[in-house]
Amino acid sequence: MSTASARLAIAATTGNLVCMTAAISATFGTFLVPISQEMGWSRAAVSGVLGLIAIIAAISYPLIGRTMDRVGARPLILCGNLALGILVASLAWTTDSLWLFYLQYGLIGFAGAACASPMISKVVSNWFDSRRGLMLGVTAGIGNGVGATMMPVLAGILLPQIGWRASYGAIGAAVVLLGFPVMWLWLHDTPDHASPRPDEPQRVFEGMTLGEAASTRRFWVLLIAVASGAGGMTAVFTHVVPMMTDRGFGLGEATGVVATFALVTAAWQVVTGGLLDKLRTPLLIVPMYAAAMAGLALLQFGQGSLSATAAGVLLGIGMGAEYAALPYFCSRYFGLRHFGAINAVLYAAVILAQGLTPAAMDLSYDATGSYDRASMVIISVLGAGMGLLLLLPGIGVDGRPRTRAPNVMEPAQLTFAAG
Repeated sequence: MSTASARLAIAATTGNLVCMTAAISATFGTFLVPISQEMGWSRAAVSGVLGLIAIIAAISYPLIGRTMDRVGARPLILCGNLALGILVASLAWTTDSLWLFYLQYGLIGFAGAACASPMISKVVSNWFDSRRGLMLGVTAGIGNGVGATMMPVLAGILLPQIGWRASYGAIGAAVVLLGFPVMWLWLHDTPDHASPRPDEPQRVFEGMTLGEAASTRRFWVLLIAVASGAGGMTAVFTHVVPMMTDRGFGLGEATGVVATFALVTAAWQVVTGGLLDKLRTPLLIVPMYAAAMAGLALLQFGQGSLSATAAGVLLGIGMGAEYAALPYFCSRYFGLRHFGAINAVLYAAVILAQGLTPAAMDLSYDATGSYDRASMVIISVLGAGMGLLLLLPGIGVDGRPRTRAPNVMEPAQLTFAAG
């Protein structure tokens, strides 16, 4: 790997470390109960902000993706990181107005969409071809995993000392101070960003348009089975703390399971990405869905610390596999020319499921006093997604799908690779 490629990988990993997944999703369960108690709002009312973020991000992702395809990802990612940090810190000044709380989270959703993992994955896909799965797994897996481990631990340490308001201020500062300098220096859209020689032909990325991709069965299978499944798993991740503390576990033990969940997710994205580069088949993901289903069942219905830790491991395997598979198969099935727009639409399904599922889980909790019913529904949805994976084709050694969608031209492949 060249020095420039290594720096790009570090910048992309850092961007994922401080993205909205780490700063908001990973810490939300820690802050849910204190905010609810101080403000006098129900848990469902507080969790509803994740639904608002979901709607705003789902609308914003395709627009941001199209813009990145035209003008590049770097300026939008940098502006998004700066805005996200400031807006997260602004939660320290939340009043008892629920409308203001929702407005603040709505702005966070818009800013966070510009610097989210799917936007960073566009840059990584531009830089790497033969090792694309591995590098997508490394940058997103390690970045999101370390971030989703570090931020809840930081929140758990600060919360008893300075309260949830100042803790949000500290998290917002970390987003900017850790992310912006590294990405400013090393995050660039293509390897030839600096000063391409006049006699060198400009590289051309080819592939399907969003409309052409949406006319294929594999697009909808990816959207329903993988994107929605990943969003549902992220929703479970945000609720590990309340699910465990409601059943008598301490905050420290619950936070430890969150850390296990996050670390295994990170490691398994790297493992899955490397395996996809070699095996090139969606069948690889099937047993990992089964692991997620078993993990959720253990989390909600198992007994004892060992069962809870095993749940974190199994859930991490499932979520890591889903997040590694989505950008990889998107780039292989549909090409890179309009990758930003296509991947953004797929991730819109992720963010919708990620935002709407927690509110549904808390509505179920408010109605029944437990998360049992919600857990069974999510397990059933994961089972259906596992079956849908059987409809996806494998990838040939030339990087193209082994089977062609009828009446749709398959995308040509990247003509240059830096990795």
